Amino acid sequence: MNMWIVLAIVAFAAGASAQSCSCATMKWATCDGEGAACGCSILIGDSNPQPLNCSALIPKCFLMKAEMYRAKKGLDTRSGGKPVESAFVDNDGIYDPDCENNGKFRAKQCNNTEECWCVNSAGVRRTDKGDKNLVCEKLVETHWLRLQLTHKPVTTPLSAENLKAAIADAINKRYTNFDKQLVSAVEYDADARMIVVDVKKEKGERKTDLANMAYYMEKDVKVLPLFKNPEKFVPVVGGQTLEMENILVYYVDEDPPTFTMKHLSGGIIAVIVVVVLAVIAGLLVLFFARKRQNQKYNKAQQREMEPM
Repeated sequence: MNMWIVLAIVAFAAGASAQSCSCATMKWATCDGEGAACGCSILIGDSNPQPLNCSALIPKCFLMKAEMYRAKKGLDTRSGGKPVESAFVDNDGIYDPDCENNGKFRAKQCNNTEECWCVNSAGVRRTDKGDKNLVCEKLVETHWLRLQLTHKPVTTPLSAENLKAAIADAINKRYTNFDKQLVSAVEYDADARMIVVDVKKEKGERKTDLANMAYYMEKDVKVLPLFKNPEKFVPVVGGQTLEMENILVYYVDEDPPTFTMKHLSGGIIAVIVVVVLAVIAGLLVLFFARKRQNQKYNKAQQREMEPM
């Protein structure tokens, strides 16, 4: 009997040890080994596992490649106001990126096609698309993110004063000790239930990758978490849990993007044409109104001069 108890304890310990070998920051990871020998990876291609550092957020470039691979294989992916004039959003969506060995995006991306473009450190297109001869001199760093969040209705009004600390604490705890000091400002519109969060780092700083945190947060809000833990990004303000229902991310790079007019969509061009025509029409109306006013003034002067 004692032997069976010992065997049961050993089996339980072995099972617990096996369960401990997992990747907290990537639910699709495959892990093997025990204790310090535990290693995790994720497939980014056929027979192409990418080793992961599960003590940190997985680089966005690796995550996008994994999502594209899983989509091709029919596996589950569940993908889902400008701070300055040069800020822009990701209008292209997910693609199959080329990554450096450290998980950074390569400055030039082609998505396995003949069409190429330049991206920033967040992997977001920042130039017009061209052919394979397109030159991207460097990977431009994103140093400022504006997160535009909308929360679900709450039972009691939120305190705007406590909101910044709550948001910063939630980001710090949820995204592997992300530096809360980088949350530089938080604005709140109670009527629209909108929270605007500015996350900034100094220009030239290369240690912190803002894009990784933003990508994890987008998944938390829009679809399902990438973490093994299924909980989402839920700040607590005055004892009240704040559940988000939408997010929009603006990117501000150290160098402004270089988009031109030639690749604008028909709808945007139509809007620009309408605005230009409206301005021209307004100027013409103003010109003729002044001309008529001058004519009336001259006639009045002539009538006054006749009796004299």
